[in-house]
Amino acid sequence: MKHVRHFTPSLFLSLVHACLVQANYAPYFFDNGARSTNGNMALLSLSEDTPVGTHVYTLNGTDPEGDPVTYDLTYEAGSRRYFSVDKNFGNVTLIEELDREKEDEIEVIVSISDGLSTVSEKVRILVMDANDESPEFLNTPYIVEVPENTPSSSSIFKVEAVDKDTGSGGSITYFLQNIHANKFTIDRHSGVLRIKTGVTLDYEKSRTHFVVVVAKDGGGKLRGDNKVFSATTTVTINVEDVQDTPPMFIGTPYYGYVYEDTLAGSEVLTVVALDGDRGKPNSIHYCIVNGDEGSFEIGNTTGAISVIKSPNQLKKEVYELKVQASEVSQEGDISEHTFAMVTIRVVDLNNHPPTFYGENGPQNRFELTMYEHPPEGEILRGLKITVNDSDQGANAKFNLRLVGPGGIFRVVPQTVLNEAQVTIIVENSAAIDYEKFKVLTFKLLAIEVNTPEKFSSTADIIIRLLDTNDNVPKFSSDYYIARIPENSPGGSNVVAVTATDPDSGLWGEIKYSIYGTGADLFLIHPSTGIIYTQPWAVLDAEVNSKYNFYVKAEDTDGKYSLAEVFITVLDVNDHSPEFNENIQEKTMIIGSPVKIEAIDQDAEEPNNIVDYSIMQADPANVFDIDQSTGEIKLKSYIRSLDIIHNITKNKDCIWSLVVQAKDRGSPSFSTTAVLKIDITEETLHKGPMAAFLMQTKDNPMKALGVLAGVMGIMVLITIMISTAMFWRNKRSNKIMPVRRIIKKRQIPPSRTVRMEWLKFKRPSNAAEKFVVEDDVKSLHNENSNNNIQIPPVPPSAPLPPPPPALAPRSDAPGWRVPTVSGSLTPKHIIKPPKKKGHSSTHNALVSELKMRFEKRNAAIGEPHI
Repeated sequence: MKHVRHFTPSLFLSLVHACLVQANYAPYFFDNGARSTNGNMALLSLSEDTPVGTHVYTLNGTDPEGDPVTYDLTYEAGSRRYFSVDKNFGNVTLIEELDREKEDEIEVIVSISDGLSTVSEKVRILVMDANDESPEFLNTPYIVEVPENTPSSSSIFKVEAVDKDTGSGGSITYFLQNIHANKFTIDRHSGVLRIKTGVTLDYEKSRTHFVVVVAKDGGGKLRGDNKVFSATTTVTINVEDVQDTPPMFIGTPYYGYVYEDTLAGSEVLTVVALDGDRGKPNSIHYCIVNGDEGSFEIGNTTGAISVIKSPNQLKKEVYELKVQASEVSQEGDISEHTFAMVTIRVVDLNNHPPTFYGENGPQNRFELTMYEHPPEGEILRGLKITVNDSDQGANAKFNLRLVGPGGIFRVVPQTVLNEAQVTIIVENSAAIDYEKFKVLTFKLLAIEVNTPEKFSSTADIIIRLLDTNDNVPKFSSDYYIARIPENSPGGSNVVAVTATDPDSGLWGEIKYSIYGTGADLFLIHPSTGIIYTQPWAVLDAEVNSKYNFYVKAEDTDGKYSLAEVFITVLDVNDHSPEFNENIQEKTMIIGSPVKIEAIDQDAEEPNNIVDYSIMQADPANVFDIDQSTGEIKLKSYIRSLDIIHNITKNKDCIWSLVVQAKDRGSPSFSTTAVLKIDITEETLHKGPMAAFLMQTKDNPMKALGVLAGVMGIMVLITIMISTAMFWRNKRSNKIMPVRRIIKKRQIPPSRTVRMEWLKFKRPSNAAEKFVVEDDVKSLHNENSNNNIQIPPVPPSAPLPPPPPALAPRSDAPGWRVPTVSGSLTPKHIIKPPKKKGHSSTHNALVSELKMRFEKRNAAIGEPHI
């Protein structure tokens, strides 16, 4: 028992192990059918266009004990590996490109293992076709020999193409490219090539035809798309010649010549004929049918025509031979034939060139002296020229022409046969000009027309010209422009004119002269053309700055031409600015300038431009002057008489200034004058009439002229209105009453003026429009600063103005009205137009002004001059 207990554990283990070994089952694949994508790959089919790397199948199996399994793929020795497998998951991947045309079945050993047992199976994978092959023509190249007389619609060849694909991708149809351009058709299924119905082949027109045949498969799927493939090949069809065309002559028409030195038996020319069937030509036999008159013969096999008589025995100049060419078959039979005409001309030998002759024999140089510009159409009779060619017929025909300056002469005749007298005629008289050509040189050329040698000869024609007076003197310009300073002394040179006359000798000498209204101060040298001033001439640009006249150039025969001369006298600064008086008197209202003016009599700028300046003033800081206009005004800080009183103790407010007017010429001239200025404040109410009266204080005639103008306009308007009313009443046959409105004039209050003023335009540059207000309660100064104290009592009016006639100035003080601006040289009196209906208003204004000036004179006394 002890022994038994000792072996019991090990025996137990052995029994358990034996039982376990007997219970292990082998793994196996699932069989899921032909269209399954997993299992044992049995009955798997793949298209040959399956891309490499595609997951094509999944091996799937199990182990009865539930142990994990692994998968594997193996191939027989030498077989290509197309697939790989994931050992754990069984995913099969394509790793090599398939090609059904090379291998349509693939054998693969698939295996499954649980680690103890491995089960293997051999499976076949079918490779399905895809349309990946193009048709291929067999037994190329295709060259076919077809006789030219093969009937139309006959089959001449069969092309064959194969496509390795199956199904529609392997079916082939045939067609031709450019089917309308060739003479053949093809059966689309069999590939039989035929001649088109109604078409024949012609070896003589086309010996070879090239037909492009296209083979196209039926199309099929390739990688998901429907593809159609095609192939092309060229069938060369050589047309075989057949005896069906007569012979033909080559090089027609035929012309031959027999010359005067040709020997009897000499060959004249050779005719050539060929069998029209060029592929298998027959030999040609020649013969003369007629026209030879026993003078010519022809080689039967060579076609060479020879003359059998000497040229002097030939009776005709032209022979027309009719030559026959016949085909001779290999059997010696003469079959088809053709004809050709051969013209043989008996001609003189061209062995003499044209030759020129003078009066004494052959001559190649002819000279002539003549005057220029002969009449057109005139014959050069001094040239005695004859031309001759000793040959006969066409060999003696030649042309004549002049080689040299074209269009001047022409030669007659232009075509000569044997001999002619040569005449040269003037064609362009103007071109025969001594001034252009002293000598004209030409080549007289004679050249044969219809000969192969074109023999020629030349003669020199030398024409020496004599001068005539055929030119008019011509100025270098149609007009001359000159400038001369006005201070130039008499006898000064102004300008030189030039004329030329190309004639020679005395005819080319020129004499100059001048004439015209502007030529009185000038002379011209008759031979040099220099124009200068008269010795006594004094030029003054201020009197006359422009002169123009004509200059004449004349040759010894009286031929002449004219040119126009324009002379400008340049201004010189020879005048000083001038004031109208050396001492001027001006009245200046504070805030308004006065103006001086000086005139410079020079004619041009800058000599007559005047600049103004104050040379001396006391005190020096009271006045400013505008350099260009001459306006003098107070310094900007002087706004009242009080300020002036603070500057100087001169209570009269009258200053004397030394002003200078200086021109801008070089050298510059200047003039000085003394100006006395009376400074006053504006005491009248500001308004247009007041301003106008103040401006015309120094020129009362100006004010009276303006008033007269206003009244004239009023009268004119009244007449026009009355006329209009008259015609209106006359048309309406009614007499309208005249309405008269009388307004009672109001009495103006003390110390003020109430009236309606006219509107005036100031004659100065300030074109202001103004109207005096009805109620004037306060006066303002010019600068509107209201710092001026208005005196409680208006100034008294001055004495009445002088009569309109200008009287000489006296020492007694006259009536003066303050002015805004003045001129040292009064010009024209400007009379503004009068306005209607204000004559009473104007009279009231004058009365009011007189009263104010009288009060002012009584208060402050008479002003100093």
